[in-house]
Amino acid sequence: MGLLLLIRHGRTPANVDGILAGRTPGVELDEVGKKSAYELGDRLGSVPVVHVVSSPLERTQQTASLALSSVPVAYDDRLIECDYGVWQGRKISELATEDLWKVVQERPADVTFPDGEAMAAMAARAVECIREWDAKLSAEHGDDVVWAAVSHGDVIKAICADALGMTLNDFQRIMIDPCSVSVIRYSSSGSAVSKLNDTGIGWLEKLHVEAPQLGGQSGKGQE
Repeated sequence: MGLLLLIRHGRTPANVDGILAGRTPGVELDEVGKKSAYELGDRLGSVPVVHVVSSPLERTQQTASLALSSVPVAYDDRLIECDYGVWQGRKISELATEDLWKVVQERPADVTFPDGEAMAAMAARAVECIREWDAKLSAEHGDDVVWAAVSHGDVIKAICADALGMTLNDFQRIMIDPCSVSVIRYSSSGSAVSKLNDTGIGWLEKLHVEAPQLGGQSGKGQE
C-alpha cells in the first residue's frame, strides 16, 4: 500500500480573523498562505509524488496548485470541509461560549452541527476516501507509491486519528496547522503515522501550544 502526504491548505484571512469558514465560497489563501504553499513545494521537490487528491474548495485547490503544480490532481467531495451548518461564518470566540462547544471539544463523535453535518459522518467519508484512493493508486503504481491529499484541519485530524487507532472522541488531541504535512504509511497489516503536523523549518518558532479548535489551528502566528 502507499505513502500518503496529508496536507492542510495554507493560511486564509478567515484563519487570521478567527472565523469558522467551513464551506463558505471564495475563501482563498492570503499572502502568507501562498508563500507557505510555494515553500512547501520547494521542500517536496525531490519527493516522487504521482498524484494529488484535493478538496474542491478554493483554498485547497490553490494550495495543491502552488505546492504540487506538476502533479496530476483530482477533486473529491469526500475531502471537503465539515458542514458546520449555522456555525459557518461565525467567530470562533463567539462559538466557544455556546453549550455545544464543550461537546465538540470533549465528545466530538456525538456532535451534529445545527443544520449541518455530524462529525462522525465527516470522519467516515474522509477515511473512506483516503483508503479507496490509496488502494487505487497502489494498484496502479505499486506499493511504494507516494501520493498527496490536500484538505482541511478537522478532516485531516480525523484521518490521522484513524491511522493512529484513536477514537474520534480523542481527535482534538491532534494539532494541524495551515500548510502542514502529516505522513501516513498504509500496509496490509495496518497503518503508521511517521510524521504529524510538520511545518518545515519554522516549527521551532511555534512551540507555544494553542488550545484545540474547530478546523485545526488558526495559523495566526505564521509569517
